[in-house]
Amino acid sequence: MKVISLNVGLPREVTWHGTSVSTGIYKKPVAGRVALRKLDLDGDGQADLTVHGGEYKAVYCYPLEHYDYWKRELPDRELPMGVFGENFTLVGSSEEQGLPEERVHLGDRFSVGSAEVVVTQPRLPCYKLGIRFESDDMVRRFLASGRTGFYLAVTREGEVGAGDEMKVLSRDPNGVPISEIVRLYTKKAYSRADAALVERASRIEEFPKSWKEYLEERVGRNQN
Repeated sequence: MKVISLNVGLPREVTWHGTSVSTGIYKKPVAGRVALRKLDLDGDGQADLTVHGGEYKAVYCYPLEHYDYWKRELPDRELPMGVFGENFTLVGSSEEQGLPEERVHLGDRFSVGSAEVVVTQPRLPCYKLGIRFESDDMVRRFLASGRTGFYLAVTREGEVGAGDEMKVLSRDPNGVPISEIVRLYTKKAYSRADAALVERASRIEEFPKSWKEYLEERVGRNQN
């Protein structure tokens, strides 16, 4: 994978349904090298740190190929790089099959620029995605599409920029695809195979405790 666009933005105040809301979802491409630190990129910021940013969500990645899907879904809307709130817009190899969320796993470690990162979780959209697209329905459509993108934690700080390759350093033996975590999140009942996936994911150090507890509790209540 390669970073085709590096996008940052600081929180701003917007009006939505008559209420003033602070949001950091508005990102724009930047040129040159940018420092990637433990909590975020220089020049980037989040409005609500209880649900955005932080150690396990230092960088949000979204694949460029998903833009083609959304151009078909939203034909009257302009879709500049960073419109989904991502920091890294990524492009993959033309030989790769399936959605990137099916190929990227929890615990995958990459080098990018002079930094190193690890995949921690999928993106769950909040109402601020609806603000960005001026549509309350966008949150539901985004999650239903399976095109969620994924978050990275920073294991070594460094500098990054558009054009940098994301090179695989290692994969966790318990790695579960991002797409499977999204499926488990939205599922109503769990099979034994699903429960085994949750148990595998729970062994991955970089998978946040809140996610582990949520899925384990759901399995306990809803297993077939």
